[in-house]
Amino acid sequence: MTNALHARGPVPEHDHGEVGGPVLVGCSHGTDDADGRAAVRSILTGVAAFRPDLDVREAFVDVQQPEVADVVTHALDSDSSGAVVVPLLLSVGFHVKVDIATAVDQPGATAAAPLGPDERLVDILVDRLTDAGLAAEDSVVLAAAGSTDPAAALAVEAVAAGLADRLEQPVTIGYGAGAEPRVPAAVANARADTPPGGRVVVASYLLAPGYFYDRVQEAGADVVTSPLAPDERLAHIVLDRYDAAT
Repeated sequence: MTNALHARGPVPEHDHGEVGGPVLVGCSHGTDDADGRAAVRSILTGVAAFRPDLDVREAFVDVQQPEVADVVTHALDSDSSGAVVVPLLLSVGFHVKVDIATAVDQPGATAAAPLGPDERLVDILVDRLTDAGLAAEDSVVLAAAGSTDPAAALAVEAVAAGLADRLEQPVTIGYGAGAEPRVPAAVANARADTPPGGRVVVASYLLAPGYFYDRVQEAGADVVTSPLAPDERLAHIVLDRYDAAT
């Protein structure tokens, strides 16, 4: 069973391509967290609002249903113009290179690039840190989910470098899994280097609430920013990935 979204909204900022086109399959990891589900779904609701000509469907690689392979197959059966899977993931890794790659390994289907790195993600992180009242004497730790794939670490490092440039102060990295240092260690290291009166502020490079966000909140920082979603800029990134793939 697929999940078509047909939300309507104001005149979209995007105006790419012809009316219609391949089905856009937004594929996320999946979560048991109700707030996390709502946050991820808000991205696809935004996509459908900005591009009402598109058939937008929801899929997952774990935890939730429907599975991405089933959604792609159903889209191809019902739409001869094909299907494009846009990973609602912040970097490459197992789910992109294996789960999604396997799902699109059939005529008419293709996979777009994941959401990160992207300057608009840095913009969102800056806004979250501004909301947290970031001060010059604070230390910033970028918290990412993590992956054993070296390309994923490079993507996170690119975002951290962009964030450091924007903030004009150092940004270190902590991972939830798959890479080192882990977030608690990164927070502890940052605290050792934070001047008196400064705080350790974690910038959550996570798409939505869920397991990893809960662990980040337990890592000992003074402040943890909200995840990236909901934010309409994420919908624009999804549409750019889709358009590039088509």
